[in-house]
Amino acid sequence: MQSPIHAVRPVGRNAATVKYDLITALGAMALASDKHDQRLVLRFITLLTARYNWAREELACGQREIARLWSVDERTVKRDMAKLRALGWLIVKRQGARGRVSQYKVDLDALWRATEASWPAVGPDFELRMSPQPAPNVVPLRTAQVAAPNVQDGTEWSLAQAVLHQEDQGTFAAWFQGLRRVERQGAQLTLAAPSRFHASYVLSHLMGRLSAAVSAVDDTVTDIRIIEAV
Repeated sequence: MQSPIHAVRPVGRNAATVKYDLITALGAMALASDKHDQRLVLRFITLLTARYNWAREELACGQREIARLWSVDERTVKRDMAKLRALGWLIVKRQGARGRVSQYKVDLDALWRATEASWPAVGPDFELRMSPQPAPNVVPLRTAQVAAPNVQDGTEWSLAQAVLHQEDQGTFAAWFQGLRRVERQGAQLTLAAPSRFHASYVLSHLMGRLSAAVSAVDDTVTDIRIIEAV
């Protein structure tokens, strides 16, 4: 569902209203969720209010700074940022490299969709304001979407899959989605591919992207094995 407010950037005359409505919707959703989701949403809200540049649509904040803001360690920051990317709430604008932090953009439409079920809890006036108005003679363009991986188990592989899904859904569906976590022994992660060809292709063409995604969520993994599933 798309609300008229979605087309309004939170800058200028309507900035305060849009930001206030967004934080309200996120808060209402969090209060109706379990404690783990509540914590994630609270951290996201705090990051938005403290560090997001609404005018430039940009979040550029190092992991150490975020860890201090959230009162957690940097590994927790990696995992939660990966979850936020998996949810589609954060989109990478520029990947960090050579000492430069990654830059993210907030996907407002994704946030409105995620919080929609909680609008009635805020009140009928809020729900009415947020509800869409009919747009006659407009046919929406439908695009195929690849379901995001489930990150509830919190393993390094599920979080890495979330990163890979957010980066490129086509490649994720074709090659990364079919990889299964077998085991973790120390710094080595073993994944199983559905066929010998699948394993060979990932090893020869996609290991750079795969290793980068795993390292982004758990830098203690230094070796990745790809085997054929039995």
